[in-house]
Amino acid sequence: MVEQSYSRRFVLILITIATFLNPFTGTAVNLALPAIGAEFVADAATLAWVTSAYLLASVIFLLPAGKLGDSRGRVTVFMIGVIVYVVGSLLSIFTPTIGMLLLFRFVQGIGGAMIYANSVALITCLYPPGERGYAIGLNATAVYAGLSLGPFLGGALTQFFGWRSIFVVTLAIAVPALAYAGRFPAFLNERHPEEFDLPGLILSSALIFCLFLGLARATTPDGMLLLVAALILGAAFYVVERRRKSPLFPVSLFTKNRVFAASNGAALINYSATYAVGFLLSLYLQYIRGYEPVAAGTLLLVQPIIQVFVAPISGRLADRVQPGHVASVGMALSAVCLFGLAAISDTTPITVIVALLAILGIGLGLFSSPNTTAIMGCVETRFYGSASAMTAMMRSLGMMLSMGAVLVVFAFIMGSTVVTPAIFPEFQRSLQLIFLAFGVLSVVGVVLSLLRNR
Repeated sequence: MVEQSYSRRFVLILITIATFLNPFTGTAVNLALPAIGAEFVADAATLAWVTSAYLLASVIFLLPAGKLGDSRGRVTVFMIGVIVYVVGSLLSIFTPTIGMLLLFRFVQGIGGAMIYANSVALITCLYPPGERGYAIGLNATAVYAGLSLGPFLGGALTQFFGWRSIFVVTLAIAVPALAYAGRFPAFLNERHPEEFDLPGLILSSALIFCLFLGLARATTPDGMLLLVAALILGAAFYVVERRRKSPLFPVSLFTKNRVFAASNGAALINYSATYAVGFLLSLYLQYIRGYEPVAAGTLLLVQPIIQVFVAPISGRLADRVQPGHVASVGMALSAVCLFGLAAISDTTPITVIVALLAILGIGLGLFSSPNTTAIMGCVETRFYGSASAMTAMMRSLGMMLSMGAVLVVFAFIMGSTVVTPAIFPEFQRSLQLIFLAFGVLSVVGVVLSLLRNR
């Protein structure tokens, strides 16, 4: 029994290390964008694609990666994902042009999707109910730790060793997962052979691509056409998936499993309402309050650091009580924070900002692990990969929608004008409107989260 427990912990550590890669590299690369732009003489729009290329690839391949994990073996797909991620990192170190860097970031996104789509599924298979929530909480802690360490280490590595050193560190982090791949027990690689849903892949890829570009250009005629195309493709995708025996998108889980549908809906709302908070507050602190970037970044660390400590606690709590109740409390705290942020001005004490960030950190920490535990606990073993992928999908879609909403509000209120003291009032009005809308959205999420418990 001791050996089995030790093996489980060891495998959990390997999965957690791989999970850490995405948030760490993503936030670290954000700090390196100015250096990348200077080396390749790239404009701001091109630099934005250094992050967006990864996100786009990740969203497109999450569902296929989860489905492949269920049918071809979750350990197999997970480890291939680590290898693809490593290859993308290695190629990024030696990239000669910005165009090649975008391609290699897209490759990393594919690997990241294969990792994320199967990590929670592997943990769910590894740990039984009663212990699962705590294990998922530790895995979520890796995400928050990556978000916390990425900005600091990314800035330091870029300043002292150049931006390419970030990908060198990524390789070093991935080595343990590759070196000990054989330590995964065989039962984690159980297979449920099914025909792969190629029509679903094609339709979902086109849908996500149109939605992604449409949100980025929502205030232009082209952007509106892309969003309309996304709606049409979404309807076609739903019709096709309902008729497939082995659909890429688990329609039956949404139509016949209330807990699964409500939990994923709550996740989508939660990430849509909270992802842009860090981005908005970083602008507020630098533009309105005059903070230097390092000082602003340090202040914003309050949220992820608190999440690091709360996530495993909430996971353990979800093992003892109804996880949906814990997640609902977490989302309610997030709503409190968002309504508080909707009232900030240029004279709001910084202690109030810190307190609101702390509340948000507690709220997100209480929501993530229990909500994921609820999702994975309400499906059959053969659907673990698809359920895990769907959880990651809701997070990525929420991130896209959150930033899309910000871009739309900024465009309508401030236009394309550079942020200067002359338009600070419009900028603050935009922030207040966005935070208020996100707060209302979170309240809707709380109601949806509570309904699944009935």
